[in-house]
Amino acid sequence: MKMIKASQLSHWLSIYKLYRKAFPRYERKPFSLIYSMYKKKKTDVWYFEKDGHFAGFAVTINSTKAILIDYLAIAADKRGLGIGSDILKQLQTHYAPIGIFVEIESVFCDVENLKERQRRKQFYLNNGMIPMEVMVVLFGVEMELLGLGCKLNFQEYFSIYYENFGEIAAKNVKEAVYPEIV
Repeated sequence: MKMIKASQLSHWLSIYKLYRKAFPRYERKPFSLIYSMYKKKKTDVWYFEKDGHFAGFAVTINSTKAILIDYLAIAADKRGLGIGSDILKQLQTHYAPIGIFVEIESVFCDVENLKERQRRKQFYLNNGMIPMEVMVVLFGVEMELLGLGCKLNFQEYFSIYYENFGEIAAKNVKEAVYPEIV
């Protein structure tokens, strides 16, 4: 598996097509924002290939506190082959000095796609991430933070969001109560 910073037009086109297919509209930032942040070095956009073919991508939000894996997607024909785990391991290694974290939709609520949310959480747990016991409401969606090599509280998380997206976007980030697990 090769991890390459997106630099060629073919990389960006493959990433853009998968981005639009893999994430529902309500989860997608304008792609122009991702590209703009990449140009400002606020994000890294990674292109992954296996055996010379596009396998997936990851977009990170960079900070000195921790690196947020903002988007991670695997090409449809490559799913179920362990590529997601390989990509996550490469990201973990690359960002080991700082640590990485993800935001996942909460599994602590009664929703239609609960099984999907639980599978997503289990994927990250199986790959070494641990719950940070921080819950946030991000643009109206309750999210849980999982991390590896870092530990954030709400204020630290909020500051990462604020410094990367600004005051207006940060107004859509609220602290939520992490449920007590018995």
